[in-house]
Amino acid sequence: MDAEEVRTEWIERSGEYSPDYYAYYGADEVSEAIRERIEERVGSDASVLELGCSSGRHLAHLHDAGFRDLWGVEINETAGDVMREEYPDLAADGSFRFEPIEDVVGGFDDDRFDAVFSVETLQHIHPDDDWVFTEVARIADELVLTAEIEADEDVTYVRESFPLYHRDWRATFTDLGLEEIESAEVGRDTVRAFRSTE
Repeated sequence: MDAEEVRTEWIERSGEYSPDYYAYYGADEVSEAIRERIEERVGSDASVLELGCSSGRHLAHLHDAGFRDLWGVEINETAGDVMREEYPDLAADGSFRFEPIEDVVGGFDDDRFDAVFSVETLQHIHPDDDWVFTEVARIADELVLTAEIEADEDVTYVRESFPLYHRDWRATFTDLGLEEIESAEVGRDTVRAFRSTE
């Protein structure tokens, strides 16, 4: 699959791994791991951006914990409708862009967000779009969190239909000038925390 085909797969996604699917499951142990690390490192007054927020289950968990400056980027436009139904307070209080990450991140100012995180989203960025990670490091003032499935293979396929591009996330972000300050296994994900060294 090329980069455009990967994006189209997620734009049109319904059923399994769709915004409805994730709203049904709600917050989980990864949501809590993200909340704990953001609260500890930058506090609940922080401006926080989730890349690939879907219908907002992780951001809703932050909202319930008192965070208010919450932003999300999500490729699937139906996620906004699901969010308004399932997480109406988040939908009313947060700021959201329903476009591909690749079309949005370059428009944010340097150090725009205190924290930027993703949960099983950056692993869907096609290798042709690796420049996105430079933008993630640029717009995060203090903290970058990744919760991604890590594997030895370069690429694996979910249900034999769409790819997961496995990367060495530690190397990806330390090569961009960030320092890894923590890593932990949380369910099937490896949660990694990086901070700016500037």
